[in-house]
Amino acid sequence: MLQGDLAEIGFTLHSSVVIHNVMTMQFIEFIFLILTLALTLIIILPFTGVLVRFRANYNPKALRLDVEGGAQAHTGPVIHSYFGMMARVHRLEGWPGLYKGLMPTLLSTLVVTLFILVFLDTPRVRHGKYRAPEAGILGTLGYAVGMMLITLPTAILTYRSITTPHKLSYFGLMQNLRILLTPTERRRPWILYLTPGLLTAEVLHIVVVVLVLEPLRRLLLPELLVESDKGFSGISAVKLSIFLVIVALSTIILTPLEVIAIRLAIQRNHASSEYNSVSQEVDGDAEETAEFSGAEEDVIGLRHEADPYLGLVDCAKRIIDEEGWTTLYRAWWVTLLGNVGSAFSLR
Repeated sequence: MLQGDLAEIGFTLHSSVVIHNVMTMQFIEFIFLILTLALTLIIILPFTGVLVRFRANYNPKALRLDVEGGAQAHTGPVIHSYFGMMARVHRLEGWPGLYKGLMPTLLSTLVVTLFILVFLDTPRVRHGKYRAPEAGILGTLGYAVGMMLITLPTAILTYRSITTPHKLSYFGLMQNLRILLTPTERRRPWILYLTPGLLTAEVLHIVVVVLVLEPLRRLLLPELLVESDKGFSGISAVKLSIFLVIVALSTIILTPLEVIAIRLAIQRNHASSEYNSVSQEVDGDAEETAEFSGAEEDVIGLRHEADPYLGLVDCAKRIIDEEGWTTLYRAWWVTLLGNVGSAFSLR
């Protein structure tokens, strides 16, 4: 009897130690993941912010009419390159300007990471790598659309935080929301999903990647789907070349969608397009004392909100008519490099 009790006590102690060790390892891995994400944001965010500003910059090529019908030349900044925009941001706003959008990006990353860890990841820890459920093409499409819907509000806030001329506080949430959102959007936050053309642009981007690029990758480069000791040596050079050409051609479609998505995301939703956000404010709700980031001039030019884009097609047409078709392909090489990098990531 005594031996049985001792054995039971020993088993209980052993189980407790095992559980404690497992929980400790999971906690350490979680902390390591958070630190890795933080380091990634510190490195990536300045480049992302510059990309958003470069694509959002409104630079009409023709004269516009003033309120009296006279011709008025565009006086906004003219930036012709990605790195030119980076230099301009640093010159006018310094390092804080390069890290605009930090808090909404951090919030979005944490939400998505926790969602994947809790609901979607496999039980086995894979050294900080997480993947979508293996449910076929339609399952992957549904997963991608679902994650887009979850992160869309924070993506909109991130884009607006990056492009706003106002200086935002890192922890002044309510004040920042009063600057970034119109009263209509604050009263009815779901209207962000109804931004004309934005969901269409995002879904089309997902469709091209999931229903076109991913199946072709599986067909032409099945070696990339599994980890192998051979690395990339077993990949056919001909098939690889064909796939890279397809990825390059997809950039012709994906880059305009990304540019249009940014333009539509920073376009605020008003109760009526003829009113600006200040004229819609209720008493005591206006933020007239919001400080501007640049002491000399705005970093980028923004299109007047009184004449908004009416949808994806309208946005594309107006960009071509007002700024030229090359505007739709700003920083196209970033999209190309991103697609090539995603193609070679093991899943």
